[in-house]
Amino acid sequence: MPVIDVNFDLTPDQIQLREQTHRFAAEVMRPAAMELDVLTPEQVIAPDSRLRDVFRTAYKSGYHLRAFPPELGGPGLGPMDGWVVGEEFGWGSTGLSISLGVTSMPFRFAAMTGNPDLMKEIVMPYVEDTEAKYIGCWCATEPNHGSDAILYAGEHSRPDIHFECQAVRDGDEWVINGQKSAWVSNGTIATHTLAFLGVDPSLGMAGTGVAVVPLNLPGVSRGKPLDKLGQRALNQGEIFFDNVRIPRHYMLVEPGVFGAATDNILASANAGMSTTFCGLARAAFEEAFAYAQQRVQGGVPIANHQLVQRRLFDMFSRLESARSLSRLANRRLLTGQPTLHYSIAAKTYCTQTAFDIASDAIQIFGGMGLAKGVAVEMLYRDARASMIEDGANDVLALAGFRAMPVE
Repeated sequence: MPVIDVNFDLTPDQIQLREQTHRFAAEVMRPAAMELDVLTPEQVIAPDSRLRDVFRTAYKSGYHLRAFPPELGGPGLGPMDGWVVGEEFGWGSTGLSISLGVTSMPFRFAAMTGNPDLMKEIVMPYVEDTEAKYIGCWCATEPNHGSDAILYAGEHSRPDIHFECQAVRDGDEWVINGQKSAWVSNGTIATHTLAFLGVDPSLGMAGTGVAVVPLNLPGVSRGKPLDKLGQRALNQGEIFFDNVRIPRHYMLVEPGVFGAATDNILASANAGMSTTFCGLARAAFEEAFAYAQQRVQGGVPIANHQLVQRRLFDMFSRLESARSLSRLANRRLLTGQPTLHYSIAAKTYCTQTAFDIASDAIQIFGGMGLAKGVAVEMLYRDARASMIEDGANDVLALAGFRAMPVE
């Protein structure tokens, strides 16, 4: 019987989905992540890079549509279906999981409008893509604005805090000028972005609009891909807009509803992050548990020593508590219950747990855990970014408290 119950209360169809996704994670994602981890950022995104193979294989398997409804080619995943896929992706590679997850954002949000022109021009080419010709990203963070967008949206908006990358109406078009920071996931490889843009700066963050922007338009340029400590398979980089013109209907959300839109995006992103990093935590625990059965010191496998047993059991306990909270947050998200505070709780707890378990895994590996090419060394570095990305955990905790219902 396996130490970790990965088939908890799953239906036969869900078990089959998990097994299929695990094969993709084990045969495609994990080997690619190990290979890409040692490359330069420029090599990672080269035309002949293994990253491109991962994207093509994922698209052929339909994983780019996992958040889409069946009428648009999606699998119609329920709460636990999505959680199962997300954990296996995180087990395979958190960097690639985030990259493959964010790619759908501009197309999915465009589809939500039901606008027939957007469906024809933006959504359907992506839905029908099996070669990863269309890749999305999410442009939110700016050099001077990261946590601002979380703490000062909606009712907490202040007129002195707003996005500096702005969009101005010009007849039937919007004109975009400004910069998004180097932390844009898929930033230097994406073909389209979901962009948060200052439309009415006098309203602060509440004056933000959300637009879908093709990145082949005149005036768009990119920075260099970011060289990072971990998640090196995840391409990130700056995007610049210089008088970039988009049609009026490409502005999906105008000022007035940005606070609610931010809450929805934050709840979804944080629930997804919790799932992804439960996968990393599980991977680190499994690596450490297996190594402890093999590594001999004092004449016996180190799993026979009480201190190692205690450490492994603590790792197991924290892992299972994180998985339970993540499942709860995802279930609430996809069943329409008030969930932002649960999503944030899951993200902050699960990412911290993933980092702690990866650190403990290195301790069990000893010196070998510090060696390049050993999985736990990469998992540890990948986990460290999680407590900052999609909202720094300290700031998210404040936002989570604000989202808690008041009697």
